[in-house]
Amino acid sequence: MAFVTFREERCKGCALCTTYCPVNIVTLDKSRFNNKGFHPAVVTDMEKCKGCAFCARMCPDLVIEVEK
Repeated sequence: MAFVTFREERCKGCALCTTYCPVNIVTLDKSRFNNKGFHPAVVTDMEKCKGCAFCARMCPDLVIEVEK
């Protein structure tokens, strides 16, 4: 099983990671804001993560790390 971590304080809420996740488990957390005032990206169901790291590759700010 893969594990995804986010440096939420660096996330600018661009949503590129949400667009490229093939199983649609990366979303923006609309219930809160990070220190920059953006909705941070989160994984909604870690068990479904395939570890493809498309989300991490698409992130322009190196917010996401995927471990297999």
